[in-house]
Amino acid sequence: MKMFIILLIVFSLVFLSACQSAPEPVSPDPQPTKEPFVEPIASTKDNKTNQQSVNFIKSELPRETNPNVDELEIKTLAEDNTAFALAFYNQILSKDGNIIFSPFSISLALSMAMAGAETTTEQTMANALQFSLTSNKIHPSFNALLLAIEESQEQTPTDIEGSHFQLNMANSIWGEEDFEFKAAFLETLARQYGAGLFTVDFKENPEGARLAINDWVAEETEQKIRDIIPIGVINPFTRLVLANAIYFNGSWLYPFNENNTSDAPFYSLDGTESTVKMMHLYGKNLNYGKGENYQVVNLPYLSSDFSMTIILPNLGSFEEFEAQLGLNKMANILSNMSYTRADLQMPKFDFETDINANNVLIALGMGEAFDPEFADFSGITDKEDLFITDVLHKATITVDETGTEAAAATAVLISITSAMPEEAISIIIDRPFLFMIRHETTDTILFLGRVLQP
Repeated sequence: MKMFIILLIVFSLVFLSACQSAPEPVSPDPQPTKEPFVEPIASTKDNKTNQQSVNFIKSELPRETNPNVDELEIKTLAEDNTAFALAFYNQILSKDGNIIFSPFSISLALSMAMAGAETTTEQTMANALQFSLTSNKIHPSFNALLLAIEESQEQTPTDIEGSHFQLNMANSIWGEEDFEFKAAFLETLARQYGAGLFTVDFKENPEGARLAINDWVAEETEQKIRDIIPIGVINPFTRLVLANAIYFNGSWLYPFNENNTSDAPFYSLDGTESTVKMMHLYGKNLNYGKGENYQVVNLPYLSSDFSMTIILPNLGSFEEFEAQLGLNKMANILSNMSYTRADLQMPKFDFETDINANNVLIALGMGEAFDPEFADFSGITDKEDLFITDVLHKATITVDETGTEAAAATAVLISITSAMPEEAISIIIDRPFLFMIRHETTDTILFLGRVLQP
């Protein structure tokens, strides 16, 4: 494969209604000091399968390109996102086999949902997501973090033959066409996330709406994520779906020579030996570290702001190391690395993971958002009571000689009711290991996972 694609994707938050009275037409809340700021700005288009009509409405306010946050607040949010990534991982590490998920996608989509959460629901969501910033700083800080990541692409070299790097990020909202959304909610999503509202007919044509959303996701992810919302999940009570997609296409800064790839042994947790396709990289200057029971190495992509970090626990210590991996330990690992000349051997791998995140998020303290009696999403509307019913997440990753291809999708359903040595060190990834794909400038983890068997 000749490209690296990270697609972190979709957070769909599906809002369903418990009261069956006919909703009023879409309109912002009255604001005495402002003109209404939501208006249709695009004509409809028909879904090719179910002729679903899609309108686009958006706050007249453009995305804020210079949010009022400082470097410390951006750094704090990145640290909070790392804390959430590790906390989430700790909840799923008992899952069998390989794991890949996108903590950034989950954090980003749920932060958009938080724009409509109120009272203790907002606070419990913030706690579960490990946010330490005040509520009025979370959304502009996310905006600033996204802008910093986007800026990295603009600094990518384009003159390396046969290599490429591209990063696109998109957010969208899908709402019932005759549902009344609060102006402040739409304003926050427009200003801080650049997201507008697509209106669809969930009531009369839920299947057409599902296909329209799935088509948007597929298009934003270069067809890597299809059918993110399965049949039957959207129904006539659906009110809102929030979605985000990140498309990342890039090559390794130091590609592996395909001619050097060969069969080699890989030792699983129980000591079983299997044969894998092992790639080889010789004599490259890599950021490397070594601790009492692990090795760690960074593989940079063509945009050196992005890298894959591989953590290789010592033989026989993987499970203990994984269970003890927390924020402080991660920070210590990443801070004790330096550039050194290295020969690297690592396997090609390709797999996907499906996760139902309900229990994970409830265990992390977000239970109120799932409770129809206590969930408070009145920041979205006062007309109906809303609560989360399911959070589904799927991610895939492929690593080969030229780069990485990865995709992630999340659906959240809401219902009513450095000195160089003389000789190169040898790093052989021949046993279970952890990996991250990171934006190094902000220290943001885009993907996190493990490989027990390539």
